[in-house]
Formats: sequence, structure tokens, C-alpha cells
Amino acid sequence: MAEATKAKTKLGGKRQLTLIDTIAQSVGLMGPVFSIAFLVPLLVGMNASGNGAGNAAPLAVVIATIGVFGLGWIVAEYTRKIQAAGSLYDYVTDGLGGRVGTAAGWLYYTGMLALGAGILPIIGGTIHDTLQAEFNVAPFSYVVWDVLLLAMVATILFFGVMISTRAQLVLALTSVTVVLIFSIFVIAKSGGVHHVATAFSPSGSPTHWKGVLFGVLYGVLLFTGFETSANLGEETRDPHHNIPRAVLISVLAIAGFYVIGSFAQVSGYHFSLNLLGKNAAAPLFGLAGPTSQGGFASVAIRRLVELVVVFDMMAVLIGCATSASRGVFALARDSRMPRALTKISRHGTPLGASNFVIAVYAIVITLVLTSTLFALPQLPEYVSMFYFLSTYGGFAIAVIYLLISVGALRGLKSAGKAWQLYSASTVGILVTAAAIFGAIYKVTAPLVYAPYAAIVILVIGLIASTMVPAAPSGMADFSGLSEAEQGPLKI
Repeated sequence: MAEATKAKTKLGGKRQLTLIDTIAQSVGLMGPVFSIAFLVPLLVGMNASGNGAGNAAPLAVVIATIGVFGLGWIVAEYTRKIQAAGSLYDYVTDGLGGRVGTAAGWLYYTGMLALGAGILPIIGGTIHDTLQAEFNVAPFSYVVWDVLLLAMVATILFFGVMISTRAQLVLALTSVTVVLIFSIFVIAKSGGVHHVATAFSPSGSPTHWKGVLFGVLYGVLLFTGFETSANLGEETRDPHHNIPRAVLISVLAIAGFYVIGSFAQVSGYHFSLNLLGKNAAAPLFGLAGPTSQGGFASVAIRRLVELVVVFDMMAVLIGCATSASRGVFALARDSRMPRALTKISRHGTPLGASNFVIAVYAIVITLVLTSTLFALPQLPEYVSMFYFLSTYGGFAIAVIYLLISVGALRGLKSAGKAWQLYSASTVGILVTAAAIFGAIYKVTAPLVYAPYAAIVILVIGLIASTMVPAAPSGMADFSGLSEAEQGPLKI
């Protein structure tokens, strides 16, 4: 039965992708420039709870990196065992069984839905506000930009996503290089090198270790997508060596970027959370502005940074949308969601699942326009909505990573690497558990509703899994989709 299931997902063809291609897949969908621009404020504590790592943001990133590296080792080992266009859904199922795997699939893909739904309106808002601030023009309102972005996503999902990994790598390297050079410049100009101890000590957080652990939740979210290269196992040369290398290299390389980028932001605002808070929507843009406006560069540099961030955001949006649509399709094909969601378009793309994703995005756009439920003081509603949904997505993914760490103790025990397995699982469990604890403990409304909602989804998934047959092996069935759509997607 397992062999039959694996055959259905096999892509076939020659293994042509290289180590560079697989690294590009992970780095591109992590969206490092987008993350450093919009997630660092959450990590610092610019959110509804006011709780975060504060000036110890780099320390939270380092702790998150240790946990993600442990997870990376587990994912790398799983790629030696399961070489299919699968997902974390496969790994949880392999380690903990089909029932838990089903609930994990629900939680993971609702997390991806939430991340994409939160990113879309913040892109529209950023474009609108940037054009107005930089050029004093506003050709469209917020909602029009959102609808245009929604139409772009719908078109891509319908006709198919065929993005060259080399193009992804060039874009990622260009964006990261621009922001990295600027971050180093800010650290040097601000004198941040003299205050390294502040950034790497729990005393740098207003609430010490509690704040640092809350920051780890967003620190883990920074790395979302690091596991994506594992989906290329069927198409990569020497996958037993190249895929594990790609996963671990991606984590370490981007971790260095995140540590420098987060340190530059707290250093650039002279380790003053009040100053950083006044630029909470996008501190990076404030630092890139001219010195007359409290920045370190010029109008031209600020516009360049804004441009690369917007492009990176759009890439992440497409990655989240394709991930969610393929995930919904996989769950529906495995009878975990309504069968109507398995409908396929004439282009070989998952039409039913894509329509579902677009509908969710449309609902969120409407909520941004009509609701103040998630409003945060002095921030636009689209920023508040992004903060809430990214908290949900980050919490959901942290739970999935925890399940993978626990399940690996069973799923990978036959690999013959006992001490590595126990070390990686222990680190993964401790860091993700700390992130989960920090996301709930004494967190106030409305932000605390995000992890509560994720817990509800997980429980519903566990209950629903008892009402459907167990998946034969957890291997998502993508037969029916075109070959391109079965390939390197974040699913």
C-alpha cells in the first residue's frame, strides 16, 4: 500500500536540480528581506501584548536558530527517508501516525492561509502609503491595491506557478545583499558594536527571559520555509547529500543575516524601544531615510530598500498562496477536507483549493476594511491584521515543528544516529515549547486569541481525524495535477 501511494506522488524524469537550486528554494520562500522589515518589530515587542525580546532581539534570533537547526537536521534526515513532493504533513504522519498527521495538516495549512492572508493587505497598504509618502500620489485606495494583488494571486494559482529557482536565487541574493550592506553600515554609524552585550543578554528585554521566549515565537517564524528544499528530493541530483546540505546551509546563512539585521534595527534606534516604537510599522524604512529625518542614508536608499522589500513580500505572498492551495488539495484528496476542493483546472492546477484560498483572502480584505477587532493603537488596520494573523501562523508552525521533533524519536529511530537524533529532537522540543509558552503566558487580548484559535483548530482536527479512514502512509496524493504543479512548491 505504501509503495502504491509513493508511486502516485512520484514525479519521475531526470534529477537535474543542483545544490544551488535547492538552497534557492529555501531562501526564496523564507522571504528574508520581508521578514527583517516586518517581523523584527513583532519580535521586539511592537504588538498587541507589548511583550517581546526588546533590545535582546538578536538573542531571541540566536535561540530560534539553535532550535531551527535541530529541526533542520530532522528534516534533512527525513529527506533521506521520504523523497517525494510532500510536506511537513508527511513527517508528522510518519512519526506520530495518520490521526495526528491529519490534525497537523489542518493546523499547518491554516497557518499558511493566515500568513498569506495577512501579508496581502500589508503589501497593498505599503504600496499605497509609500507612493503617497515618497511621491505624494495615490492612484488607488488601499482596497483597490488589495484587489489587484488578489487578482494577481488568483491568476498565478489558476495558470500555474513555474518560477525558476535560479531567478529566485538572483532576486533573493540581490535583496539580501542590499539590506545586509545597509544593516552593517547602520551598526557602524550608530556605534552598536559597543553595545553588543545589551543585544545578547536577557536583561535587554523589559521582561527578561519571558520576553526573550516570546520573541523566539517570531524568531521561529523568521525561518518559515527553510524546509522547502525537502520538496525537491525527486528532482535533485544526489538528493541524499544535496537536500540535507541545502536545508542546513539555508538555516545558517539566513540566521547570520537575521542576527545582523535585528541588531541593526535596535542599534539604529540607539537601543530605545520608544524610538523604535514610533517607527513600529516598518523600522527598516525609517533607518534608510535621510539623516534630517532621523535615518542613516537618503531618500534614494530608502526607496531602494522599499522596492526590494515589496518584491520580497510579493514572492512570499505567492509562496504562501501556492503552499496553502496545494495543502488544501492534498488534504481533500486524502479525504481530510471536502472532495469538492480536489477539482482540477484544465491547466492541471488545483482549482477548488485555489478558489478556497482566494475566498479566505477576500474575507480578510473585507475585515481589514470593516472591522476594528484587531486594531492596535496608532497603527493602520492592515498592520494590526498582519500582526494578529502572523501570530496565528507563527504559533501554528511552532506547534507543527514541535510535533515533528517529538515524532522523529519514533520515525527516525532506525536511522542509526541515536545521539544526533536525541540531541536534535531535544533542542527542537525545548525551543518550540518555549516559543509556544511565550505566546500564551500572560499575553493579553486580542493577541492571545491567535494561539487559542490555533489550539481549537488542532483539537477539531484531532476529532475529525477519528471520523475518516487513516491515510495509508501520509504521502500526499498529487496525481491529476500537471507535472509542474507537483514539483518544487512549499507544501
